[in-house]
Amino acid sequence: MWYLNKDVLFMIFEELSHNDKKSLHSCLLVNRTWCTTAMPILWRDPSQFFMTENSMNMLFNVIFLHLSEESKNNLKDQGINNSFIEKYQRPLFNYINFWKYLDLDFLEEIILSKNIKNSNMSIVKNEMLRLFINRNTKFLHLYIRGDFDYQLHLIPGAEYCFSELESFHCCAEVDQNILEGLARICKLIKKFRFDNVHYCTDGTGIFKLIEVQKKLNNVSFIGHFNNLYDLIVSDESFYKSLEESLIKHTDTVQYLKMSWTPITRILSCFVNLISLNIDSNFSNKLYWNNFENVKFSFLKILKVRRVPSNFLVNLIKSTIGTLSEICMNYDGIDSKRLFQTIYQNCPNLRYLDLSLVDNINLFIPELESLLINCQLLDGLIIDVQDTFDTFNWNELFIILIRSSSINLFKFKFYSIWMIKLEEIDLFLDNWENKNPILLEISYLICNEEEKLNNLLKEYEIKGIIKKYLIDDGFTSRNFEWV
Repeated sequence: MWYLNKDVLFMIFEELSHNDKKSLHSCLLVNRTWCTTAMPILWRDPSQFFMTENSMNMLFNVIFLHLSEESKNNLKDQGINNSFIEKYQRPLFNYINFWKYLDLDFLEEIILSKNIKNSNMSIVKNEMLRLFINRNTKFLHLYIRGDFDYQLHLIPGAEYCFSELESFHCCAEVDQNILEGLARICKLIKKFRFDNVHYCTDGTGIFKLIEVQKKLNNVSFIGHFNNLYDLIVSDESFYKSLEESLIKHTDTVQYLKMSWTPITRILSCFVNLISLNIDSNFSNKLYWNNFENVKFSFLKILKVRRVPSNFLVNLIKSTIGTLSEICMNYDGIDSKRLFQTIYQNCPNLRYLDLSLVDNINLFIPELESLLINCQLLDGLIIDVQDTFDTFNWNELFIILIRSSSINLFKFKFYSIWMIKLEEIDLFLDNWENKNPILLEISYLICNEEEKLNNLLKEYEIKGIIKKYLIDDGFTSRNFEWV
């Protein structure tokens, strides 16, 4: 009988952890070697698994089995008893040491699942944090939600726990003292995400945490707002300081997402970007003049919302053929020039995501030129934000049938209104002799979902559709298909 080397097993189990967690669970039962190899992989991020109320309760009990006698006695002295802990001994494995993704919001959910009295909640939280933050566990990822107010960096063992942190995610509401404390410990963060950036009124901690990093590679500043009238607390001085902190990392940052109009010449500095995502906030349009001569020789992914078309044209030209994914709003302004710029400068374009806001029917003839010239395109997302249901889907489908290359077979169609069944029928009926389609259709208003499903099922049986999904408006906007 032959045996797999433990390193080989680890690589196999790593792959299973991404694609087939059910099979990975079964590996625990093969033998001791398989079990000890698979267990740390399964336990490094328990928050990734769907949790029922019962499973959350079980996880709480397993965690508390790891408590030291001192902690158990401390809880007893406060009148907090757990009969489960009294019945069972500590587990054979130290599951806490396997934990690599510390999600403090998830820990909060675990604690809340036990219906602990409010008067005892802080005591239980303290013991939980002391259990996780120790001198034997090293975390790779940390998430802190906005209302978290425990000074993590002051807990004994924090310096060891977070010294090799690679990924950090927090919200604007987090106490800046916590971030300043982490800045003294964490210097190797590669992936950084900061939510609700528009509501940050004090950035002293976040600026410091960014500045001290040595390997910063992927940075996201997320601002969830939908229109001009949404409340934005942060002022220009905050964004300017944030950009100045970021500029120190121009050599290492390759992925950048920002939810405001750049104030400094920051984009001119990040010449090594592979992915750029800008969601502008309507204001400060004059600042775009700072970027007339930007150059992105390595940029592959471009996602923009609410940016001027002239900036977008210059940016696309600067990539010199490297772009493979483009996601953008379309408002009909300078449409011919914009589409010409795309198909003349993006021969390697594979995915195109268009949100149609204004003058929505103007883009259709320009799209045909793009389809003819971008022969490698294999995925297309069309999001029609049409309040009055005036978009000409039939004309779009005719162009797709007539001008799509053999490579294009992945489609997502979004609409407030349902596309007429006869138009979808005509489109699919004329798709014969092309690659089978991966199709997602998403509506906010749909009165004939059953008829649509029957129609798509019919074409799936015929082999015209490889796989399809009908959604209620919340389909993923990523370039991932059913």
